[in-house]
Amino acid sequence: MTSILLAGGGTTGHISPMLAIGHELRETHTDWDIVALGTADGLEADIVPQAGFELLTIDKVPMPRSIGPAALKFPKRFAANVSQVKQIIADRDVKAVVGVGGYVCPPAFIAAKQAKIPLIVHEANAKPGMANRLGAALTKQGMVGVTFPDTKLRNSELVGMPMPTEISELDRSDSAQRQTSRADLGLSDDRPVLVVTGGSSGAQRINDAFLAAAPLCQESGVQVLHITGAGKDDALRAAAAQLPDYHVVDYVDGMHRAYAVADLLVARSGAATVSEATVVGVPALYVPLAIGNGEQRLNAAGSVRAGASLLVDNADFTHSTVTDQILPLVTDRARLDAMSRAALDLHYPTDAATTMATIVTHALRG
Repeated sequence: MTSILLAGGGTTGHISPMLAIGHELRETHTDWDIVALGTADGLEADIVPQAGFELLTIDKVPMPRSIGPAALKFPKRFAANVSQVKQIIADRDVKAVVGVGGYVCPPAFIAAKQAKIPLIVHEANAKPGMANRLGAALTKQGMVGVTFPDTKLRNSELVGMPMPTEISELDRSDSAQRQTSRADLGLSDDRPVLVVTGGSSGAQRINDAFLAAAPLCQESGVQVLHITGAGKDDALRAAAAQLPDYHVVDYVDGMHRAYAVADLLVARSGAATVSEATVVGVPALYVPLAIGNGEQRLNAAGSVRAGASLLVDNADFTHSTVTDQILPLVTDRARLDAMSRAALDLHYPTDAATTMATIVTHALRG
């Protein structure tokens, strides 16, 4: 049996495309064994098994940022991780490694290189992280897929963001589908819908701003679906309990439902969010989190330039952003329609999972 090792984790931004590629490989090659590599304390520990994939784990060994005890221990711990992945490759007769980024990818990439098996990489962000820069350097031309047109990464080609078909095939012009999704989410049909989300880990700055502005959202005739992240923001929940059109939930089972109902999306500009919102034509206001390499701001740059979205820095996002920018926009049908058209006119690829699976298939054949 042909075995493929998917490597990645830590955030849903890594896990979601990894699983989309895995599902596509499994559908295309029903006789292949698709397994995932992650850490026991990452989000993948729950998400990957729930998605029906076996998860193998190694220790989380982050690259030290400064000289200290962790830096002295790093070489030995990293070498042990590489040896562990090499053993997995041997024991499971792995024929290729597909990496999407995260702590487990550097040892997986090196192990694949040493085992002389194909290495395939997908980079989600506009600015590549260290792990995928390593992977791209260790593999060959055409074995690296990137999400955004402006991404600079060795041996890469534009493929887009692997995403569930429920999102890539979503037709927001289908009024019946939007009505069904509104009913599923407990929303009414006669008021504009503002969807707010900070991603899997939540976004305290966004939550605080909307806590202060929540009563005005209600007064403005706007219904809000606010996805806070699991167990986040009890104060917002308490305030929303008094506002019948302000709905606070931990998560939405199937983000395609949220995209279907959203007249406007307020969110972090993670690669998956930007790609998905652009593909389905959801007008957005992005609040990039200033972390890592500043990739969230770059992820949104193409959409903002095209007029499909707006961007407000995290430090500048307050309740006045909600009252002065967001509420007027969510009720401006003409402007929202123009933003939606601008998003669709970017023609972001919708078949990235299929393209990545095809790259894997071709790598094994030749």
